Amino acid sequence: MAAFWRDYRENWVATLALVVVVLIVVAALAAPLITPQDPYDLANLNLRDARRPPGFVGSGGYVHWLGTDAQGRDLFSAILYGLRISLQMGIAAGAVAFGIGTALGIMAANIGGAIEQGIMRLVDLQLSFPAILLALVLVAMLGQGRVPLIIALVTAQYAYFARTAYGAATAERQKDYIEAARATPLPGRSIVLRHLLPNCLPPLIVVGTVQIANAISLEATLSFLGLGLPPTEPSLGMLIANGFQYMMSGRTWISVYPGIALIVLIVAINVVGDQLRDQFNPRLRR
Repeated sequence: MAAFWRDYRENWVATLALVVVVLIVVAALAAPLITPQDPYDLANLNLRDARRPPGFVGSGGYVHWLGTDAQGRDLFSAILYGLRISLQMGIAAGAVAFGIGTALGIMAANIGGAIEQGIMRLVDLQLSFPAILLALVLVAMLGQGRVPLIIALVTAQYAYFARTAYGAATAERQKDYIEAARATPLPGRSIVLRHLLPNCLPPLIVVGTVQIANAISLEATLSFLGLGLPPTEPSLGMLIANGFQYMMSGRTWISVYPGIALIVLIVAINVVGDQLRDQFNPRLRR
């Protein structure tokens, strides 16, 4: 880990991106402690404070440093709570998709035969559809809410993990250490869990990092279209959508600030993922 971190710090852009991600996660977790308003509490919203510019002192007696939206929400508070939702959805969907896709990919590579062909043709069929189209169909069928949204995100993303796990496991199972393990009386499950899976993790970690960013972007897109979480839970995509109709009237802060927060989060996660990909690539480390 010390050597890994030393190599990671050589790229100052990736180090800065990691710091940004950590700061965003800490700020999102501490949102109830550092925000002046709970944007989920509709009883405390005052429509007289709606669409006010940054620096406005509202009826609550505190300064709205980033302004307010059309419902009178403090944008700073709404953005931090929206980041919490985005991170929760992205990490939860990425973790579930990681488990399902990795299990299917390694199973297909390890068992082979008709099972391998069936699993991988299903994965190839799903990869032929755009993720946003598949997610839109599933959310429209399942309805709004966190659980339907996570199901849609997992269904749209698990195939990437399955394809990556299958490629890594197919390459690893041809190596001598796997053949040596099969020559011992170890059960097949132990060979997979103790030998095959650990050596397939590096590319899966990289894909997992990228897919978390993709899940956050996909959730924001669905919320922007009104198919994500309900209006009582203002995610970043919903905040951007709420301010979109006021862009031409000069109230740009309602959409711009949530959009900046979303872009910074996605770009920072992608930069971290790119650095992890470079460090796990043995050709680039030579």
